[in-house]
Amino acid sequence: MGKYLFLAVFAAASVLTGCSSDYVMQTKSGDMIVTKGKPETDKSTGLVTYKDAGGFRHEINRDQITNMIEK
Repeated sequence: MGKYLFLAVFAAASVLTGCSSDYVMQTKSGDMIVTKGKPETDKSTGLVTYKDAGGFRHEINRDQITNMIEK
């Protein structure tokens, strides 16, 4: 069921944003994060930096991300 929910959210996000190089990240807690542009991973710290739909910068530990898909 979780896989189908992820696909539904991914499809909805794709329709809302159109064609772009944005990404959808799924976390271990099941949250879906839609990013503006490609997230960047700092290999030395393990942090993934991304911008949300509002353009605000965020960081998350790479080990908290279970899946990352380009839209």
